[in-house]
Amino acid sequence: MILILLPAYNEARALLALLPKIKRTLESLDTAYTVVVCNDGSRDGTKPLLEMFAAQMPLHVLDHKINRGLGETIRDLFEYAADLSGPNDVIVRMDADDTHDPDVIPSLIAKLDQGFDVVTASRFLPGGGQQGVSPGRAFISYGANRFMKLFFPIKAVNEYSCGFRGYRAGIIKQAIDLYGNSFIQLKDFGFAGTLEKFVKLQLLGARFGEVPFVLRYDQKVGASKMVAGKTILGYLIMLLGYYWPWGGWKRSRRNSQPENRNPQHATRNT
Repeated sequence: MILILLPAYNEARALLALLPKIKRTLESLDTAYTVVVCNDGSRDGTKPLLEMFAAQMPLHVLDHKINRGLGETIRDLFEYAADLSGPNDVIVRMDADDTHDPDVIPSLIAKLDQGFDVVTASRFLPGGGQQGVSPGRAFISYGANRFMKLFFPIKAVNEYSCGFRGYRAGIIKQAIDLYGNSFIQLKDFGFAGTLEKFVKLQLLGARFGEVPFVLRYDQKVGASKMVAGKTILGYLIMLLGYYWPWGGWKRSRRNSQPENRNPQHATRNT
């Protein structure tokens, strides 16, 4: 089964365009699928729109009565997906603003089928890129990804900030079993949880891959919901939490299972 996870806050116009494309792409794969949307307190008609689509395709809605932010929305989506899925199922997280093309989903799945646990849709591979992004924003995005690569090095990964990823459900179930509610600790720091999830899966020995992807920012119909200052602060807090010499994430994980780590996984992310 394929589970598509969509965090949505005031995305009625974008979802009206995106959901039919998801339906068309997944039905072409001839496999069972479910779309799970977390409606994060939207006030723009997102909820009735989702109710309409739920009558046309396998779609389930998690509903926040008030806006709780991306971190809590992502947490709820992944916990729901972990409960619903089997270990060999596929979880794909996308943005709901129609900037992520569902046509990339078959490539994510094909890469996962090669033995990877996490596959990111990457702007930084040949064939990838972005449309509708200002030069200034593109420069900031590139610099942020270089910063993340420097401090959180993962072999064969160049795209750290894009939330469009495919996951083997088993690695998500394992992470939630291990970390519990701490799988995403930086829930109050905007988009920082996207990187936090990535880093914590690395600490489990997940195998990472990428496929090329073009970000279609020119299709975005609303303003960006990213609060840059909050997200940057989250990155800095995560940097401290990861490297903190007295019980940081990296040190704690290394010391927790020094003799039982799977040797195949131990060499994956060096």
